[in-house]
Amino acid sequence: MYGNALYAASLRGHDQVVRMLLDKGADVNAQCGEYGNALYAASEEGHDQVVQMLLDKGPDVNAQGRRYGNALQAASERGQDKVVRVLLNHNAVVNRKDI
Repeated sequence: MYGNALYAASLRGHDQVVRMLLDKGADVNAQCGEYGNALYAASEEGHDQVVQMLLDKGPDVNAQGRRYGNALQAASERGQDKVVRVLLNHNAVVNRKDI
């Protein structure tokens, strides 16, 4: 269900745990879990602080997830306006379509 520790902490919005895992070199681009990756999971759930921490480590902001395509699409569908703003500020592609 969770895939890895970073994904699990990101999904639940545990920012301190996310920071510890990132400091120890957790892979921000790892594909796993129901949502596909940690950025997607945090974005869909509206955890804006976690999203920012993940983005600071340089993940692929447009990586495909599962349900809605990518993190921007997931955050948009769920009405996560703060997360949408953060993703757009990190060059998320607005007109990307599911592939």
